[in-house]
Amino acid sequence: MGHRLSGTASGVRDDRELNVAGGPVTLAMLGAGSRGSTYAGFAERYPDRARVVAVADPREDRRDALAGRLEVAADRRFADWRDLAALDKVADAVVVATPDHEHVGPAVAFAGLGYHVLLEKPMAPAWAQCVEVVDAAERAGVILAVCHVMRYTAYTEAVYGAVTDGRVGEVAGIEHLEPVGWWHFAHAYVRGNWRRSDESGPSILTKCCHDLDWLRHVVGRPAVAVSSHGALHHFTAANRPDGAADRCLDCAVEPACPYSAARLYLGFVGDPKRERWPLSVITTDLTEAGVRRALRDGPYGRCVYACDNDVADHQVVTIEFGGGVTATLTMSAFTPQARRRTRIMGTRGFLEGDGREAAVTDFVTGRVEPLDVAAAGPDGGAHGGGDMGVMGAFVGAIASGDRSLIRTGPRESLDSHLMAFAAERSRLTGARVRLADEVARYA
Repeated sequence: MGHRLSGTASGVRDDRELNVAGGPVTLAMLGAGSRGSTYAGFAERYPDRARVVAVADPREDRRDALAGRLEVAADRRFADWRDLAALDKVADAVVVATPDHEHVGPAVAFAGLGYHVLLEKPMAPAWAQCVEVVDAAERAGVILAVCHVMRYTAYTEAVYGAVTDGRVGEVAGIEHLEPVGWWHFAHAYVRGNWRRSDESGPSILTKCCHDLDWLRHVVGRPAVAVSSHGALHHFTAANRPDGAADRCLDCAVEPACPYSAARLYLGFVGDPKRERWPLSVITTDLTEAGVRRALRDGPYGRCVYACDNDVADHQVVTIEFGGGVTATLTMSAFTPQARRRTRIMGTRGFLEGDGREAAVTDFVTGRVEPLDVAAAGPDGGAHGGGDMGVMGAFVGAIASGDRSLIRTGPRESLDSHLMAFAAERSRLTGARVRLADEVARYA
């Protein structure tokens, strides 16, 4: 099934190994939005391990807010990442958290300049672009880490350990649910940045490439073929209620709408957790007046039935792995927002987990035995600790030269992206897609 990971869910073997003799690893942040700010938070939490020395973002308010928070010098704040790339090398690494369709340019350019690269997922909206990024990093000899944050959690460590230690026997199948949540889907995939496949890719890629990576990791072998069904079921003009306005603030039917932007975002004002996300995505002015202005003028105040979205809101993927193991992944908007749910069916046991806790039913004793997730590492912060975990692994790999700290290498990251592209092709054509044939298509 593969080797057991050494280390903890923080992405490092031991905190003492991350003391960099020459000082903290220096980082340039490309993108000052929600994800960039989250990853930059690693430097605030661990200033002895990482320091942000440059920020690039075309939005002055977000650029200066992040740079000011991190005490980045005024002459290291850039409206365009190309201006930073034109300088002599100013950092050990870049964190590429630009919009998905703007990943390739900076990732390739900075790899060529000798920067190590942490790249937000997905790598790119198209397969050829993903390969271009990996080829550029390998050609330059730099570290490339894709933010498959699910691999860096205590929960994953515990589940992976139970499978590789044989507690469920031979894995026969997996059921995996990504319950996106009705309001989260409306926020990100109807009104937000991931609403259009031509700009960021299909939702099975943008939302679930790291679910696919996680399944591949747990199974321990590459996928052979995928088939998929799903559609954009609900968020279309055909389902627009009579009397609905183009914006929620003007809408007579808004009080009864499950997707009301007014109820959602105004309800988050004053909630520190929700002000960090998703409220900070729609505006930097987190007052009620500021949020109302954003809903009046910006994309997040639009009626969900009057947007330009086209990505699937419910999709099921069936994956055939080598050795006959199968897995199903369901991605759905029509759930509460919750942690992912997984069931692993093996020849000696059954594992069920919810992203935080898991238990194995032992077929010999009949007992249900909880996994000791806490022993695998801390579970704090966003994505169950995965955000800080991937940053810890990246910084640790640069500091120590130990690339094995990166739990998803570039070529393995390509596997999950290929699965996503094949799943979307299957959804659109109704055909079972062999992964080898999908690669050949692009050759």
